[in-house]
Amino acid sequence: MCEDSVLKWVAQHLLEAPPKYLIRDNDAKYGAHFAAVALGCGIEVLRTPIKAPRANAICERLLGSVRRECLDHLMIVSEQHLRRVLKDYVAYFNQSRPHQGIEQRIPAPEEYSVHGSGASGQVIAFPVLGGLHHDFRRAA
Repeated sequence: MCEDSVLKWVAQHLLEAPPKYLIRDNDAKYGAHFAAVALGCGIEVLRTPIKAPRANAICERLLGSVRRECLDHLMIVSEQHLRRVLKDYVAYFNQSRPHQGIEQRIPAPEEYSVHGSGASGQVIAFPVLGGLHHDFRRAA
């Protein structure tokens, strides 16, 4: 698929189901037609910072995790449902899920979390997102 047809495809999708926000990089391939479609649909276009190549990579990594670990496994039925699912996933992601980039630690661990704890005792699994993931805690 050539680059021009890809941009037309994206523009068509913006017309059919316009999001509130669109995050994009500063590539010149997003020409005047693309900007006009976004503006006409009332979409606020947010551009990644100039001379900050890691900003786009970090955003893509997080969005990929959300898609692979959450949205690919659930059927979302409404905007309210999506907001609730994302809220639960973000809490799991930041408070329970170990991250390779920080030596299998948790970004914002809570006191009850089993991760990093030297305490002994029974470990209990608490389902997250209907059992899609689990948060492991030590029994009191």
